Amino acid sequence: MAGGTWESTNKPVLPGLYMNFKAAAASAILGGARGTVVVPVKANWGPVREFVEIGSESAIADLYSVDNQDGATAYETLYLALLGGPKKLLAYRLADNTAAAATVTLQNAEATPSDVLKLTAKYPGSRGNGFSVSVQPSLIDQAARELRLYEGAKLLGSYTSEDGSAASIAAQINADDANLWVTAAALDAAGIPADVSGAMLSGGKSGNGSLTNADYIEMQDAVEGQEFNVLALDYAADMALLQSFAAWVKRLRQEGRGVLAVFGGSAADDTSKDAAKLAADRSLALNHEGIINVGTGVRLSGVNYSSAQTAAYVAGLIAGQRLNQSATYAVTPFEDVTRRWTRSEQELAVRSGVFVLFYDGRQVKALRGINTLVSPAEGQNNAWKKIRSIRVMDAIHADLQLAAEQTYIGKVNNTEEGRLALIGAVKEYLASLSLSNVIEPDGYDVILDPSYYGDSAVNTPEPDQVFLQWNVKLTDVMEQLFGTFYVQ
Repeated sequence: MAGGTWESTNKPVLPGLYMNFKAAAASAILGGARGTVVVPVKANWGPVREFVEIGSESAIADLYSVDNQDGATAYETLYLALLGGPKKLLAYRLADNTAAAATVTLQNAEATPSDVLKLTAKYPGSRGNGFSVSVQPSLIDQAARELRLYEGAKLLGSYTSEDGSAASIAAQINADDANLWVTAAALDAAGIPADVSGAMLSGGKSGNGSLTNADYIEMQDAVEGQEFNVLALDYAADMALLQSFAAWVKRLRQEGRGVLAVFGGSAADDTSKDAAKLAADRSLALNHEGIINVGTGVRLSGVNYSSAQTAAYVAGLIAGQRLNQSATYAVTPFEDVTRRWTRSEQELAVRSGVFVLFYDGRQVKALRGINTLVSPAEGQNNAWKKIRSIRVMDAIHADLQLAAEQTYIGKVNNTEEGRLALIGAVKEYLASLSLSNVIEPDGYDVILDPSYYGDSAVNTPEPDQVFLQWNVKLTDVMEQLFGTFYVQ
C-alpha cells in the first residue's frame, strides 16, 4: 500500500495517494475512531518475540504472570496501558539468548533407574522453576498411575494412565487444551514413572538481564509489519535508543503511516529538583509531532510509577480517545503524582513540549495534550504541537488513502468528470467530519490544485496524476479561558 508525502521536485514512483499537509490544510476522521497500542515487555513467562493481544488484567497474569522479579516489566506496563483504554493492546516479549525453559526428568522404579518422562515448561522464564510434579498410584486403581502438576500449592492439572506408561501420560498432557504450562516427551514409551513427590522443574531463565538497545531496535522490524497507532516502551531508555525510535517513527510517518510513540524518563529524573529541565531537555532533543514525552511519574494504589512506565498509560489514553476529544485536562485514575511541579515548571513544560500530569487537589489530570514539537518545520504551525490535531491529520490521510485505493486508483478515468467525482467524494467525507465537530462546518473546501490546473498553472500533471488542494479549519477544545471581572 503506497502513500505518504510528496515533493514537487521528487514525485513518488509507486501508485498511491500522496498528500502534503500544509498549515492551512488539516484533516480528520469521524469521532469515535480508536487505536491500537504496541508495547515491548520483559517477562518471566509467555511467548517470546510474538505479538499477543491483551484484553484484560487477567490475560496479563495468564500470559506473562504478575511478578516483576528478574527485571520483568510486563504486568505493570500492560496494566497501565489497559487503564488508558485503547481499542486493542499488543504485547511483544523480548528476551536475550540466555532465555531457557524449565524442565524435569522422571525416572522409572527399576533396580537400574533410567529416564522415562521429561516435562518442559511451554515458555522460557523463571516462572517455570515454580512448577512441581507428583506421581503416585491412582486411588481408584492401584495399577494406574496419576501425575499431578502444581505451581506452588495450586493444582494445575491431573493426568491418570491406566497402564501407567510414560507414553500414555505424555499423550494426555499434550492433548489437554487447558494445559498452558508444560509439554511432555516419553523417553521410554513403555516405562512407568516411579513414585515422586514435589519434583521441581528447574533451569528456567527469563533472559531479561542482557537485553540491549540492539534488541529493541531489532523489534522495530517486527512492529513495522503490524497495524498499530501508538507505541510505548517499557522502561526509561537512554537517549540513543529514544533517538533511534524517533527516527523510525519519522520514517514511518513520511511513508504515510500515522503512528505515534510515547516515551518517559526514570523515577530518579521524575523526582529530581531538576525534573522539569530534564524532561524539557528530552523533548527538545526529540522535537517531532509524532513523539510524546511524559515528564511526571504517578502513584496508584500506593505504588509509584516512573514517567517511562506512565507512558504506557498515556499511549492507551491517546489511542482510546475519540478524534473530537483532547487529552488536555483528561482525568486519570491515579491518586497523585510522584512530584508536584510548580506553576513555573508547568509553564516550562508547555513551552518545551512535555506531556505533564498534575494533581488539582482532587484528581490527577493531564495538563495539556501536546507532543514534543517545539520548533515547527516549514509548512507547519502551532496546530502541529497538539496531539489531537496530529491524530486528525493522520486519520484523514488513512481514510482517504483507503477510499482512493478501493474506489479510484486504477478504476476511474483521469478526465474532468472523474476528477470532479473525486472532489465530490472528498467534500462529502469532510462534510461528515463537520457533523462530528472535528472540523468547522463551513471551514473546508476541495479544489483542483491551481498550481497544476487552470490559467495560473505552473506545472503540468502527467496523464495518470491528480493534484488536489483542500483547505480545512480544525476545531479545538477550550484550553484557555480569559475573563474580565467588573465591580460596580
